[in-house]
Amino acid sequence: MAIKGRDITVTFQNGTRAVDHVSFQIEKGIYGLLGENGAGKTTLMRVLTTLLKPREGTVLLNDMEYKEESYEKIRREIGYLPQELGLYPNLTVRETLEYMGGLAGMSKARCRERLDYYLEKTSLSEHQNKKNRQLSGGMKRRVGLIQALLHDPQVLVIDEPTTGLDPEERIRIRNLLVDFSRERIVLFSTHVVEDLAATCNQLAIMKKGRMVYEGEMKKLMEKAKGHVWLCEGIKEEEAGELMKKYRISSKIYTERGLQLKIVSEKKPGLSCSPIEAGLEDAYIYMTG
Repeated sequence: MAIKGRDITVTFQNGTRAVDHVSFQIEKGIYGLLGENGAGKTTLMRVLTTLLKPREGTVLLNDMEYKEESYEKIRREIGYLPQELGLYPNLTVRETLEYMGGLAGMSKARCRERLDYYLEKTSLSEHQNKKNRQLSGGMKRRVGLIQALLHDPQVLVIDEPTTGLDPEERIRIRNLLVDFSRERIVLFSTHVVEDLAATCNQLAIMKKGRMVYEGEMKKLMEKAKGHVWLCEGIKEEEAGELMKKYRISSKIYTERGLQLKIVSEKKPGLSCSPIEAGLEDAYIYMTG
């Protein structure tokens, strides 16, 4: 099971190049996708789900090329949770998901079985008879995740799945995705670095349509080694100067004064010492 992209380029009518000659290989497990707003993540996911045709390049799912004649077969293998998912406001959660299961060609018995399982896993069982208009944003995200999982796809593409969830629910959803990814591909785009740190070994970082990193998370951290500094006991005036010169990954007030974590090629000052890089630090370093 693998998705391969070769030299993918997407250019919109206004001339904006949203994805710029991107190549990648995604295999079984969770593959993380990081990047700022406008980096091209959602555009790339729309290509992988056949919703958008690239101007250049090829995509292969298990050596089956993305072409008009193969789209129907490819779509049966893919579950997709977009960033914005429209739900029929007057249908209940269960009615919505049963309808989506029918559209996916599932038998009623199979749909009920899988629906009961995922309602329980996402803590929505007690809310299944609520109308969609009554749901919170976090609940709607969970409904969207179930619709993507329902037909048991081989590839799951999810855009910001934990938006609006409390910490306990985020952990529950992350664990669900890890279990689901054992024999499948999960492409997981998020702004929450902690979610990727807890779930995936492989990831890519996009910036302005290009991939600035693709590979193992461990190797990404190694790239930032020796470039993250902890500066303690900083006065406000000194902190202001440091923040003008360097990228700051954290700022904390302590009894001894300000504590700054700085990402920099060189040591920022005498009161700074090197520390181990986290994923967020490595991301800042690579996109600096």
